[in-house]
Amino acid sequence: MNTTLNISPAPHARDRWTTRFIMGVVALALLPTAVIGVLAYGLRAFWVILASVGTAVLTEFIFDKIAHKPDTWLDGSAVVTGLMLALTLSPSVPLYIPVIGSVFAIFIVKCCFGGLGKNFVNPALAARCFLLISFGKTMTMFTVDGVTAATPIGDLMAGRAVNITEMFLGTANGVIGSSAIALLAGGLVLWAMDIIHGEICFSVIGGFTLLIGLFGGQGFDPRFLAANLCGGGVIMGAFFMATDYVTSPVSRLGQLIYGLTIGVLGALFRIFGSSADSFSYSIIIGNLLVPLIDTYIIPKPFAYRKGAQNRERRKFRIPKPVVAIGIITLLAGAALSGVFTLTKDTIEEQKLAANTESYKAVCPDAVSFEPSEAAKSFIEELDGGVYGSGFGKVYINGAVVGRGADGSVVGYVISVTTAEGNDGNITLSVGISADGVVNGIAFTELNETPGMGMRCGEPEFMSQFEGKEVSKFTLVKSGAASDGEIDAITGATVTSKAVVNAVNAGVDFYANVLKGGN
Repeated sequence: MNTTLNISPAPHARDRWTTRFIMGVVALALLPTAVIGVLAYGLRAFWVILASVGTAVLTEFIFDKIAHKPDTWLDGSAVVTGLMLALTLSPSVPLYIPVIGSVFAIFIVKCCFGGLGKNFVNPALAARCFLLISFGKTMTMFTVDGVTAATPIGDLMAGRAVNITEMFLGTANGVIGSSAIALLAGGLVLWAMDIIHGEICFSVIGGFTLLIGLFGGQGFDPRFLAANLCGGGVIMGAFFMATDYVTSPVSRLGQLIYGLTIGVLGALFRIFGSSADSFSYSIIIGNLLVPLIDTYIIPKPFAYRKGAQNRERRKFRIPKPVVAIGIITLLAGAALSGVFTLTKDTIEEQKLAANTESYKAVCPDAVSFEPSEAAKSFIEELDGGVYGSGFGKVYINGAVVGRGADGSVVGYVISVTTAEGNDGNITLSVGISADGVVNGIAFTELNETPGMGMRCGEPEFMSQFEGKEVSKFTLVKSGAASDGEIDAITGATVTSKAVVNAVNAGVDFYANVLKGGN
């Protein structure tokens, strides 16, 4: 064992705060928003947090043992990384999402680059971006009371009104750690204790607010600015992500430039991009620009004397790796922000084609479909609420009228979502003829357990609904004996019941809202 004592020239900067202490304080600062997230979204949010934190700590523990390194998992940094990642996830994501994300954050971004203090980007943010790219649909699916809906920032970008109070408190649809007031309180405590640098967090918020006000289309309207600041990860990013010691500049001037860069990029992506998650990419780009900032903005050293610097250090030279990383980062950021815009029309066409195909499957006599005005009015009155009683957590998404070649009504298609599937939401279309006969069902979202719940999507189960004129279907386990009975899938009773309830809601909606109207 090498016992050589390394001595460096004075002066020496020392601090009584250890890494474990700092990480503990950061975790405590994040605790309020985590608690609010669990209270707002239920036990599911708690399991996401537990899976993320537990996997992060376990991954670093295993790496330390395999690589014969000191037990760095005890310093608390893995806990903070796992907690930060969990708070940026939707409470409805499958548990494998935080597990994969934490493994990527700790093993790939942190440990493979040398451990704490060696990572070139924020591990939690890198994992989030990795998950967004790899599992885009799952990561951007948010639910309120079990029904899929847009986040407030998604609504804001689409020009719709948002509830700023809910965003501020953290009870609106979004990620687990979406409570702006809790994040702000925790961030200000860290700043007051001098654990994070105010030059970074306040310049991020300042740059973002300025650009949103100038180019957001609504000027410096306080409500508009507040809505943008309270959503999309701005406060989390400014106080907890961008301020990471390892991936932020050393000098105060460098920190100001770094923070302004992140804030400006985040605002530009928000205004001109199509993704509500673009603030994550602006921080990653800022992380990658830190070596360039530190190269040219150097803090004045102790005992500095003018003219004593080495001439070689004053030469204007940009390291080639920094140039390459900068160019690649800018190109990647532009590509990620613009790719959705370029493919938006194609995506909409494919979505329309998929919907039309599901309509034709359950209403084969129709040659055209049009939205039902009666259904639209009724759904607006529901305002996102559960439909009826006795169907569980079932929501009516919409309904269309099927017309024949002569323009007459030949049937209806009702889109229904149930939040009581064994593995999440189940969305299906129920086709009913003009005289009340159920033509059949077609699934548009079914992510149940393979070999069990997924069997509900097989013809053997789905065909039980075809050609039946009943007011209500009944789930049985011993074999269907009448038109109104549906034989459950063995080993998948929960999924079978959810599907039957959804179909019953569709039948009820037809009878009470659509029948005889359009």
